[in-house]
Amino acid sequence: MAGAAQAAPGRTAVLRKFRLGNLLFLNLTRAAAVLVLVLLGGVMLALIEGASPALREFGFGFITSQSWNPVTEKFGALAPVYGTIVTSLIAMLIAVPVGLGIAIFLTELCPTPLRRPIGIAIELLAGIPSIIYGIWGLFVFAPFLQTTVQPFLISVFGPIPLLNAVFAGPPYGIGILTAGLILAIMVLPFITSIARDVFSTVPPVLKEAAYGIGCTRWEVVKNVVLPFTRVGVIGGVMLGLGRALGETMAVTFVIGNAHKISASILAPGTTISATIANEFTEAVGDIYTSSLIALGLLLFVITFIVLAIARYMLLRLEMKGGK
Repeated sequence: MAGAAQAAPGRTAVLRKFRLGNLLFLNLTRAAAVLVLVLLGGVMLALIEGASPALREFGFGFITSQSWNPVTEKFGALAPVYGTIVTSLIAMLIAVPVGLGIAIFLTELCPTPLRRPIGIAIELLAGIPSIIYGIWGLFVFAPFLQTTVQPFLISVFGPIPLLNAVFAGPPYGIGILTAGLILAIMVLPFITSIARDVFSTVPPVLKEAAYGIGCTRWEVVKNVVLPFTRVGVIGGVMLGLGRALGETMAVTFVIGNAHKISASILAPGTTISATIANEFTEAVGDIYTSSLIALGLLLFVITFIVLAIARYMLLRLEMKGGK
């Protein structure tokens, strides 16, 4: 009894220590979460404050106008918004199927000795600085497109109605298509890496059962692997889309930086991030500077909308999975 009485204070001290440690951990994690919200709110308020002079001056016409004339101080965001959305869509149309195909090959078809080298090579693409992509795109990739790919597209789609406007010449080399292809290369490692990781989480017993009833590899991928990992795949795609929307230096090198909207994806254009990078140091006057900050606010809103749609899609998938 005496030993038990002496051990009781020791256990109490240990429990008190654990309780204090848990309380400290709880408060630290809560503070980190609040800090993120505070930083996000601070960025939003700073953008709104900086963009307010331009928004008061031009109103809703700032979004619907493609005029961009620093001399007369007439600014519109339609051309940069159009270029941002179109280049990102081109990038995702190319990167998503290619990235998922690479991930499927690495997890289902690739010989084991080759999986690690190929995976490392793909991940190294994510470590290349964006300015290197831009320099390579301007001096190597754009001339290649100008002399080979773009003339081919113009000759093939020229006689076809509607498509002849999308692929109208002349072949500049630089332009919206070139920027979209560079973005596709840049977001490819993100999509591939995440897809490969989530494909690896599929329980082998599920795939073995599918093979056991006579399914082909394609049927296993379509009916087992992709449905089991669809939440992670969508998350990876949205991460790549967020990277494409905000990319600056690589796009600035190859898009042509023309404030106009053209039906042809071979024509030069601009994006929100490229416009800000090109002109912020030369902005003279409150309206000019405020217009550039307003472009940043629009990019913030577009990214927020994309992430909100992604969260909604994931929530719907989780609800269907629960049912």
